[in-house]
Amino acid sequence: MRHQALSIAELTLSGEKQSEPVGASGEFSSDSIVVLENRTLIRDCVVRCLRAMSPGKGVFGFSSIDEWESSEQQLGASVVLLCTQGNSANQATTEKIIGEIAKVAPGIPVILVADAEDLDHVADALKRGAQGYIPTSVSLEVAVCAMGLVQAGGIYIPASTVQSPRNNQMGSARSEGQELFTDRQIAVVKALRQGKANKIIAYELNMCESTVKVHVRNIMKKLKAKNRTQVAYLANELFTS
Repeated sequence: MRHQALSIAELTLSGEKQSEPVGASGEFSSDSIVVLENRTLIRDCVVRCLRAMSPGKGVFGFSSIDEWESSEQQLGASVVLLCTQGNSANQATTEKIIGEIAKVAPGIPVILVADAEDLDHVADALKRGAQGYIPTSVSLEVAVCAMGLVQAGGIYIPASTVQSPRNNQMGSARSEGQELFTDRQIAVVKALRQGKANKIIAYELNMCESTVKVHVRNIMKKLKAKNRTQVAYLANELFTS
């Protein structure tokens, strides 16, 4: 724990002047990252750490959308991190803020950062317009990778959500799942929910890798999913433990 705390401190202090206001360094561009967090200390730490992890990329912190909108920085960015407080953020407030972001900066993906990481909270965030959900339990490296995925057009949900004991056992499928997929496709869906690669799925199910790829494409088509992460999320609506 002490080593981890020192690492975060080093990232926070690396290359930064403590008197420099967060949001004042770097050039704002369409590739910039915006952090919305009303707690000053948390906001400063997140912004400084992201700058250390993403050299050359603008990272700017604001306490609210109004502050962001009234700042000298342009509204364009590649991703917005919306930080919430507590285990369960106020759903109505979260939806309102995501809606406001969509109005002032249309097309910019929003990632919700929250303490909770159970399926219900993640599903609710995506339902309300977020393109990603980062729980505070993940490392900084994972958070940066998640932002990269969302910036590239993907959707990020924590692996713990689809790999938890509650969601990891497919025991019995609901009738709609059985009707939608063949037995082999159900087996592939289960493997996808566990984050397994095509080669592993092919080995475990005694298939050719090319056959697995065909199954994955058909599953994505049936679920209207854009990527494997979405398959894992959407499959939870069809299967129960």
